[in-house]
Amino acid sequence: MTDEVSQLVERLNDAHHDEQRIVFEDAVDQLEGTELALLLESLPVAERLERWEQVPDEERINVLVTMHSESRQAIFDSIDEEKLHALLNNVHAEDLVQLADTLPESVVDEALQNMAEMQREHYQQSVQYETDQIGRYVDHGLYILPRTARVRDALRGLKKSSFECADCLYLIKRNGDFAGTVLIQTLFSAPPEQSLQALSIDEPMTVPAEMSRSTASDKVEHSGLMALPVIDANNKLSGRITLRQALEITRENYESQLMATAGLNEDEDLFAPVLRSSKRRATWLGINLLTAFFASWAIGLFEATLQQVVALAVLMPIVASMGGIAGSQTLTLIIRGLALGQIAKGNIPPLLIKEVSVGALNGVLWAIVIGVIASFWFASINIGLVIAAAIVLNIIAAAFSGVVIPIILDRLTIDPALSGSVILTTVTDVVGFVAFLGLGTLFLL
Repeated sequence: MTDEVSQLVERLNDAHHDEQRIVFEDAVDQLEGTELALLLESLPVAERLERWEQVPDEERINVLVTMHSESRQAIFDSIDEEKLHALLNNVHAEDLVQLADTLPESVVDEALQNMAEMQREHYQQSVQYETDQIGRYVDHGLYILPRTARVRDALRGLKKSSFECADCLYLIKRNGDFAGTVLIQTLFSAPPEQSLQALSIDEPMTVPAEMSRSTASDKVEHSGLMALPVIDANNKLSGRITLRQALEITRENYESQLMATAGLNEDEDLFAPVLRSSKRRATWLGINLLTAFFASWAIGLFEATLQQVVALAVLMPIVASMGGIAGSQTLTLIIRGLALGQIAKGNIPPLLIKEVSVGALNGVLWAIVIGVIASFWFASINIGLVIAAAIVLNIIAAAFSGVVIPIILDRLTIDPALSGSVILTTVTDVVGFVAFLGLGTLFLL
């Protein structure tokens, strides 16, 4: 899947404007909704919106649900409310739960009014749970029978059913309480008059609706079943969590942890606007600045020993550290893009421009802050100007390196996730120290 999407990204970027429509039409025929979403996320926003118009109506909801929320938001922002209402007509409850956080409240209300009563009940039940609880994301495609039913009833219903990943059916009592799980494979060797209750698993595994998504996914993965029933606090059957859902949750958790190491969100759009990306990353840079000043204070304890170069020695860690964190943010975003097949030769130039622009904006912002502090700290405007200039140069170099290094390593079949950060740290340290000490030599001595 990754290679196919990557090749299509490259074909789209190499094609002329008129040819891009033809290439994307081929992509629609070749790809499933999940892969089509990944392809759209790999395109700059303007091109993404243009290609969105080519997505077939019957595929649009599936594509939107699969996309990261920030990428999806760009599409919603480009659609007027009337078209949104049409898009969400007869949407399933599970899909609306996923989309609601990026939709206007009026659009969600309209979609609920147009839903069938059962779908509306499913939605209301799901949104009672927190965003990290599995009850919010249950699949309602269950095969349910009363516990008094017999094997012949189950086999008759099975012929008419269209449930995905169904290796079990679930039994309920007359009052709606969960009563047991029956493996469908046991039906084929049982007498037609056999009671389903007698075939149910002795101690069926269930998942409490309040359980966290990650814990629930682990439970499904180790259950040996294709799905597990989700039970609410009143022992009512809320739905099920499938193995497919569990694997998707595990992937999202891994991605979230990877992005969090650089202070980023897993929903970060590869081509998010510069100002939005800059604002999000600026906070992490500010936190890092506090730790950098602490390191500088520790070096400053040796002021008497360092004598005339004390100011440069004290401030050096700040330059290297700011470049390091800025570079790691870009590096993490690019590694994720490579892992998902979103990066190809054709979209590297616009991505590089975007990341360098983010670096320049954050560099100037924090250079001003650090320059002012350094000027007052050492009572020297020249020192403040030197470190400010070095910060700007190093953060821009870090952003550039954060894009280029993992791409080169990937071309060389070297895992950028393992070695990219080591190389990036070296680059930012060398550039930071050379820029800072070089400028200091020119203007301070």
